[in-house]
Amino acid sequence: MKLSLGPIPYYWPRERVMDFYKAIETAPVDIVYLGETVCSKRRELRAADWLELADRLSESGKTVVMSTLALMEAESERLALERLVNNGRYMIEANDATGLGLSMGKPFVAGPHINTYNAGTLKELADVGAVRWVMPVELSRDILAAMHAARPEGLETEVWGFGRLPLAFSARCFTARARNLPKDSCELACIDYPGGLSMSTQDGKGFLTINGIELQSADPCNLIEAVPELLDMGVEVLRISPEPEGTEQVIQAFRDCVEGTRSSAQAMEQIRDLYPRFSNGYWKGEAGMNWQESLSA
Repeated sequence: MKLSLGPIPYYWPRERVMDFYKAIETAPVDIVYLGETVCSKRRELRAADWLELADRLSESGKTVVMSTLALMEAESERLALERLVNNGRYMIEANDATGLGLSMGKPFVAGPHINTYNAGTLKELADVGAVRWVMPVELSRDILAAMHAARPEGLETEVWGFGRLPLAFSARCFTARARNLPKDSCELACIDYPGGLSMSTQDGKGFLTINGIELQSADPCNLIEAVPELLDMGVEVLRISPEPEGTEQVIQAFRDCVEGTRSSAQAMEQIRDLYPRFSNGYWKGEAGMNWQESLSA
């Protein structure tokens, strides 16, 4: 099983992004997804910068995939996407219908924001060029097992293994609204929240994370204890989504678990103290925010 590192979902200053990927050059991940998937107004890095990072990571032995926006809202975004799809060097992860349309006929990854919910969809994606699909985060292990077994020959399966889950996208900007700013004059407020803006219920329990136009889960999804089961299924790729702190530690824990140098329980101990709480409810077919320590039960 290969490990992938998803695109950074948050808006970080340029220097922080560069430092992060400098460390990733030597991290034990096989595939790195790059690019902006949330908001086109986040321009600390331009297209040329992402491609330069891609070249550096490729030279360090990583397979690089360029990720696209999950929600297209303007013709300028479509034109930028068209240039990205035609970069001529790196495969695309398509995250919406526009990305799918522009990628058809070329090898591409069907990202986690594509509504891939049955074997028929997997066949259609493979027929137009998909070489890998990323399971939508709300699906359960039982649905994954059925779809993975029925997928067309040659189509790889990738599962979101760690990180706050992308739950919804809106034409409105939640972060701007929280700061009493209009979306068109948001002052790029997202950059002040490197891990998103936490939302709690009235009784103080974590509910959601605001990340610009995106709503994420309050707690990171953590499937490290499901690694043996994923290996038994034959899942090809397990994804780790970047968080502001601890990503390298999480990568190492998953690598140790995948390679069998630590048990899933021992690997869990490596990352247990990184976050106050984890979630894995969707994997069990329950409410997504639930957490169950043993995933084998």
